Amino acid sequence: MTNFTDSTENTAAPLKKGPNTVTALAHGSSAMAEMLAKNENLTMPRLGDLISGTVLSISKNGIIVDISGRLTGLARGKELDDESGQYSKLSLGDQVEATILELENEQGMLELSFRQAGHRKAWDYLQKVLDTGETVDAKIMDANKGGLMVKVGNVEGFLPVSQLTTEHYPRVEGGDRNRILDRLKSYIGQSFKVKVITLKEQEEKLIVSEKQAWEKEQNQLLAQYKVGSEVEGVVTGVVDFGAFVEFGDGLEGLVHISELAWQRIDNPSDIVKVGDKIKAKIISLDDNRVSLSIKQMMSDPWRDVGNKYKVGQIVSGKVLKLSPYGAFVELDKDIHGLAHVSELSGKTGKTPAQLLKAGETKEFKIISLEPGAHRLGLALADSETTALAEEPAAPSAGEEVVKE
Repeated sequence: MTNFTDSTENTAAPLKKGPNTVTALAHGSSAMAEMLAKNENLTMPRLGDLISGTVLSISKNGIIVDISGRLTGLARGKELDDESGQYSKLSLGDQVEATILELENEQGMLELSFRQAGHRKAWDYLQKVLDTGETVDAKIMDANKGGLMVKVGNVEGFLPVSQLTTEHYPRVEGGDRNRILDRLKSYIGQSFKVKVITLKEQEEKLIVSEKQAWEKEQNQLLAQYKVGSEVEGVVTGVVDFGAFVEFGDGLEGLVHISELAWQRIDNPSDIVKVGDKIKAKIISLDDNRVSLSIKQMMSDPWRDVGNKYKVGQIVSGKVLKLSPYGAFVELDKDIHGLAHVSELSGKTGKTPAQLLKAGETKEFKIISLEPGAHRLGLALADSETTALAEEPAAPSAGEEVVKE
């Protein structure tokens, strides 16, 4: 809404009294046709035309615009709202553009709209921004679980979560949607640098991207790195599939769960925490996506596994996890093996869950060893298998236990 204060005195008497009083202004012409007759070279304006003029008067009744010294126009009420924001504060003598709503109002002037002219200017500007790829400021007005409601100038738009930079992306462990929303709402009132990526004026649809605005600068920063480069950084987020690490001047890469350590990992948070300082190696640079590896900064323990373990060897192992197809067993902090279900239930007829418990330590026999594939096969040691096979089966439901 255009802000204005009285800057002229209106001494003309009102034509009628009441809440809808119309004031006859000296600038108005009650006979536009007569004026046009005297100015044969003056082209008759048309409805919808965009005209230029000079602010002649600012009062509570509206803003009067002088058009080439021959016509006057009046903008008032909601038509003072300017979507482009260009006319939010006007002074006498300022140059303005407005759209013609009526050729002659009750005061004999053109009825003008800054609102429609501002809309046209605002969307023309956004089209230019889209065409040139220019970066603009977007003010964050509100948030929902899908992203941020923004304003570019006075035009409302949307910044999806997927189009946020790594700095602002709401990574929340466990993906709690309420916590994600809280993070997004914390940005309200801030301004982000964005690029326009979708613009549909008829639908009044504006979508912007912070991520794409950052890409050009990011490309320049990434140019100093290559696959194999080693970086130092800080863990900025831990998710189910890995950890995000910030390095360099605001760059960020992902360490996939498979690249966190040489051993099998179920939960990345068992290995790294937010805030941890780490060293990593760049293993992929693909379309601004940086893949990192922590485990490649360490020697591969499987390279020398043959010096520690042999096929046929009986070893003590801690059961880490049970699954329908077997049990994952930790032999030491680096080497884990799999006791396949066929090696567990073959002699006992029991499932892995009936034979073993996560966290317990058992004796296993190494039955296969493939260092290149990082695989080690296990079976329960004969003594363990025999003991388990001799254990009496638990009575079924409803079956009585007979005591001698």
